Amino acid sequence: MPVINVGGLEIEVDEDGFIADPSKWNEAVAKALAETEGVTELTEDHWKVVNYLRQYYQQFGIAPMIRKLCKETGFSLKEIYDLFPSGPAKGACKIAGLPKPTGCV
Repeated sequence: MPVINVGGLEIEVDEDGFIADPSKWNEAVAKALAETEGVTELTEDHWKVVNYLRQYYQQFGIAPMIRKLCKETGFSLKEIYDLFPSGPAKGACKIAGLPKPTGCV
């Protein structure tokens, strides 16, 4: 399994770059994963989405539907794509340290 190194900590990721163990996620890991998705800076808006995704995942064990993500964060789908160019499932969930969502290609 591939490994990324974040501040001396080795973190296993799957073939698509999603971390294998969501409990190893922290803000430094998020920043490292963001760079792999072409997001060079995590703004307050990025963190709003990332934190919502993490809270939802911790509560329900899955990533939220995109419609719910938009409704709960107040961002349109276009705004989500502006923040995470590779999309809410691949980009945002990866940066949030969630496993690869079902149906994510």
